[in-house]
Amino acid sequence: MGAKPSFNVLGKGVFFAFASNSATRGWVCLFDPAGAVETQRIELERTPLQPAMDVAVFQGFVQNIEAGTRYGFRADGPYAPEEGLWFDPDKLLVDPYAAEIDRPYAYDPRLAARRGESGDTAALVPKAIVAALPEPAAPLPPVFSPGGLIYELNVRSFTKLHPDIPEKQRGTIAAIAHPAIVEHLRKLGVSAVELMPVIASIDERHLPPLGLRNAWGYNPVTFMALDPRLAPGGLAELRGTVKALRDAGIGTILDLVFNHTGESDRLGPTLSLRGLDNHAYYRHAPDGGLVNDTGTGNTVACDHPVVQEMILDTLRHFVSHAGVDGFRFDLAPILGRVEGIFDADAPLLRAIRNDPVLGDRALIAEPWDIGPDGYQLGNFPPPFLEWNDKYRDDIRRFWRGDRGMVGALATRLAGSSDVFGRAGRRTSRSVNFIAAHDGMTLADIVAYEHKHNEANGEQNRDGHSENLSWNNGIEGTTSDAAIAKARFDDQCALLATLFASRGTIMLTAGDEFGRTQKGNNNAYAQDNGITWLDWAGRDRALERYAVLLAALRRAAPALSDTHFLTGEAADASDIPDVAWLTETGVPLGEADWNDPSRHRLVMLLGDDGGGRLAVMVNGDRRQCVFTLPAREGFEWRPAIETQAIGFARPQPGRSVNFMIERRAGTARAGEGA
Repeated sequence: MGAKPSFNVLGKGVFFAFASNSATRGWVCLFDPAGAVETQRIELERTPLQPAMDVAVFQGFVQNIEAGTRYGFRADGPYAPEEGLWFDPDKLLVDPYAAEIDRPYAYDPRLAARRGESGDTAALVPKAIVAALPEPAAPLPPVFSPGGLIYELNVRSFTKLHPDIPEKQRGTIAAIAHPAIVEHLRKLGVSAVELMPVIASIDERHLPPLGLRNAWGYNPVTFMALDPRLAPGGLAELRGTVKALRDAGIGTILDLVFNHTGESDRLGPTLSLRGLDNHAYYRHAPDGGLVNDTGTGNTVACDHPVVQEMILDTLRHFVSHAGVDGFRFDLAPILGRVEGIFDADAPLLRAIRNDPVLGDRALIAEPWDIGPDGYQLGNFPPPFLEWNDKYRDDIRRFWRGDRGMVGALATRLAGSSDVFGRAGRRTSRSVNFIAAHDGMTLADIVAYEHKHNEANGEQNRDGHSENLSWNNGIEGTTSDAAIAKARFDDQCALLATLFASRGTIMLTAGDEFGRTQKGNNNAYAQDNGITWLDWAGRDRALERYAVLLAALRRAAPALSDTHFLTGEAADASDIPDVAWLTETGVPLGEADWNDPSRHRLVMLLGDDGGGRLAVMVNGDRRQCVFTLPAREGFEWRPAIETQAIGFARPQPGRSVNFMIERRAGTARAGEGA
C-alpha cells in the first residue's frame, strides 16, 4: 500500500496509504518542490483490514496535488526497541511503494538515534515523488530463454571508464544502451544482461568513516524506486534501455534484494519499514530480537501477507512499466521461509510462478542464505533457474589440478543432473558460472592463491578464505612471460569450459577480457579503479577468443540445450546425444572414471545435422595427441578457426579444443566464425 494517483469529482488529488498494525497514528507530510521544507502534515485514518492480513492501513485522499509532489510518512506508536517497536514521529519515513525518490539515501548517525534524540530527520531522508504511471500495456514476451548466456554487470563499474560513452552518461543505466555497449554484447552472444541492483540503496554504517561506499547495491531501503545516481532519468531511463537492448535481441534481468534492507540491525537507521511496522516487515526471534538469516542484521518477513503483496507488486511494476525479462533473487531461500523454515512451495514462491504477469519471466534463485538449512541448491520448483555453486567449485578444482575430478567435470558439463534431475526431471535449471560479482574475478582465479582485501578496511578478514584458486607460480602481478602465458591459457580453458557447458551459462562483465580486482574477493565497497572495468587496457586477444567461443555456441545448439544427456540416440541418425571418450577415442570405462590421476576426457555430442561436436579437455600439464572416432564419408575439422591443430596433432596441456564432424565436402553456416 502506497501513494497512488487518484481522482475525485472535486478535481485532481492523490490517495496516500501505508500498512501497519502496531502504529497508533500516521501522517503524510508534503514538501516544497525542492523537498526541503515541510509544507503540510495531514493525519491519515486508520482502517483495519481482513483479520488474515494481521495489519491495518492508514489512508487518506489529499486534493489538489498531482504528480511530482514530494512527500513522506510519519508514524507513532510504542517505542520499545527491545520488543521490536521503533515508532518515532520525528523520523520521516519513505513510502515502501515509492516509484521515485528525489535524492540518494545517505547514512547519518541521527537516523539511528533513539526517540527524542535525533531531532526531525526530514533533511536527512529522500522524499518520495508522486509518480503518475500510465496504465500498463500487456508485457511483450521475454527475449531470454533458458540455455542462453546471461551477462552479469554492475552498471556503474561497467560503464565508468568506457571511452566511447559520453562522460556525463557514464555510470548510468542509460549508458548500457550506448551503441558501443550493445555491439559488445551482441558479439558475445549475450541473451540477457543481468543488472546488479539498481534500486535505491544505502551504505552500511561502517563504510563512510573508511572513505568507502557500497558499490554493488545489495543494501536496499525501498524496493521500487531506482537509485537516482544510476538512473537520473528515473523509470523512463530503465524502460528506454530495456527497449534498446530488446531491439538488439537482448533481454534484461534485474537482480533484486528482497531478503533484507539497509535498516540493518537494532543499531541501524530508521528509514521506512522499521518506522512503519517493524513487526510486520521483519522476522523476529521469540525474545523480540531481529532474525539475521541474511548476515546483514535483519531479515524481511516474506511469509507476511503484506510483504508478499509488496514484493509481487514490485515485480509486476518492473515488468509492466519497464518491460524487463525477469529477475534474479538474492538469497532466495528467504522468500520461501515460512515461520523460519524453507518451503519450496511457500505462498510467495507459488504466487510468483503462477502470477499472470510474472509466470513467463525468467526467475533465477541464488539458492542459499545463512539461516537454518539455508543451502537449497536444486530445491526450488520449476521454472526457477538456480545459481550452481557446485558447478563453479568443481570446474575450479578440475583446472586447479585436483585429483579425481574428471567425473565431476563431466557431470557439470552435462547440466548437473545429480542436482537438477530429481523427481525424474529431464531438463537442467542450472545457471553455470565460474566467477560472479561475489568472489575473485576469472583472471584473479589464476593469479592469486589467497584473497587480498586489505583495501576494504577490515584487515583482510572479510571475504571467503578458500577460493579454489591458484597463482601459476607467483602471487599477483608479474613480468615473467611464462607465467603470464600460463595465466592466459588458463583463462582460455576456463572460458571454453563455460561456453561448452550444457544449459544456461553466466559470464560476469569483463571476465571475457581479463578484468582484475587485484585479488580482492569482496569488492562491494570499492567504487573505484578496483572494480571499474579498464576498457582501454583490456586483453583483446582473450576477448577475441571469447567472441569465437560465443559464435561456436550459437552454431552448435547441442551446447545450449537444457535437456539432460542420456547417451541414447536423439533422432533417427542413431548418433547418441553424448559419448564420453578417453584421449585415444575409446569410451571411458569404470577404471578411467575412477582414476584419480586422469585429467583428460572428450565429450562427443551428437547434433541435429547428423554430425558430431567433440569437446577435448586436456587438464594435464603435458601435451597429448587426441584421436577421435572416424566415420566413412565424414571428416573432422577445427570448430574454431584460430585453432591451429587437427585432431591428430598434439593438443597443448591445460587447454580445451573443439572439433566438428561434417560430411566430406560440406560446410555449415557459422562454422569457423
